Amino acid sequence: MRAVVSRVTSASVSVAGIVRGELTGPGLLVLLGVTHTDTPGTAARMAGKLHELRILRDEQSCASTGAGLLVVSQFTLYGRTAKGRRPSWSEAAPGSVAEPLVAALAQTLRQLGAPVATGVFAADMAVTSVNDGPFTVIVELD
Repeated sequence: MRAVVSRVTSASVSVAGIVRGELTGPGLLVLLGVTHTDTPGTAARMAGKLHELRILRDEQSCASTGAGLLVVSQFTLYGRTAKGRRPSWSEAAPGSVAEPLVAALAQTLRQLGAPVATGVFAADMAVTSVNDGPFTVIVELD
């Protein structure tokens, strides 16, 4: 599992012009990619990492501030671009594997007490954000 995480002052995701997920205050925009070897355990570990990640202002986390997270599935994070001009998506998990893991991550975050908004899996989404800093990191698990 791989995430690109931005500290934001606000963010939203829309499908067909309708807002489907939104953060109206400071928090984290999480673009989340899933690969073939990820499991529900991977999703739980990533959720814990994101919840405790100390990248909000004054080295705070969503856990310590109650800030929300907007989680958006992003299979393109596993695109391979080393050869040629067309990315290969072979490292991205198929939707039947990825969708339940993205949902499990969001559910685990909610169980941890985090306000969580999500995009719509496999939809053509428009993501907007106001980056704070800007501050963006790539998060992967060992």
